[in-house]
Amino acid sequence: MNDKTGTLYIVATPIGNLDDITLRAINILKDVDLIAAEDTRHSLKLLNHLNISKPLVSYHRHNETTKTDVLIKDLKIGKNIALISDAGTPGISDPGEEIIKKCIEENIKIVPIPGACAMINALICSGLDTTEFIFIGFLPLNKKNRNEKLEEIKNANKTIILYEAPHKIKSTLQDLKCFLEDREVVLARELTKIHEEFIRGNIDEIIDKTENIKGEIVLIIEKNFNINKEDAFDNLTLEDHYKLYEKQGFSKKEIIKKIAKDKNVNKNEIYKKFVKK
Repeated sequence: MNDKTGTLYIVATPIGNLDDITLRAINILKDVDLIAAEDTRHSLKLLNHLNISKPLVSYHRHNETTKTDVLIKDLKIGKNIALISDAGTPGISDPGEEIIKKCIEENIKIVPIPGACAMINALICSGLDTTEFIFIGFLPLNKKNRNEKLEEIKNANKTIILYEAPHKIKSTLQDLKCFLEDREVVLARELTKIHEEFIRGNIDEIIDKTENIKGEIVLIIEKNFNINKEDAFDNLTLEDHYKLYEKQGFSKKEIIKKIAKDKNVNKNEIYKKFVKK
């Protein structure tokens, strides 16, 4: 790493209550040369609250590609940059992944500054199993992709965490009902804010309570107790099983080992199926 190269700080900011920010995060925001924010107008409110005045640049989903290159150039000339999103931890259903990957490619130092994350705070107060969980973020809009994801949720033997917008929550719950029937769900909304609320019950009960609901929403869905891991994988073809791990970034060798373990067979048996893949 070049001694003159700057550092990219991934800084978690409050998800509601402005006091939910660490002392370290405040000090980093004070010390950096530049703050890249998802919405500069929104972030300015937080910075004003903290009495911090720093140059701000926008960095959001629609300009990630072009702005990443600009920020990399700034980092290479020694500028230290803090990346923040509108709320919570950057990179978790928020911009950040692209510049982080680019910094790794360019051997630029990245430092995480921990703090608020809506999904974790919703999970720990849900009362559902926290041993293992799957974070899905927002469900796909494309019907085919959405149904595939809903099928995945149906077969999951781990707690599921989703994000959803208030104007879409009713249709999402209806979709979930088609696949999950009466699974227990916790709807967490407006976390850390004045109207923070946890609505608990089966999907029908939750649907009845979501009329004109407002605020940011996290859904925590009970795992499927009636299916074990082997049963879930039995529903997959070998091709789909392979693709499942391929999407997660595993190598061919690793995938074959995992499939063999899932199906409790010798890995050579699986290897023969994919020898030409």
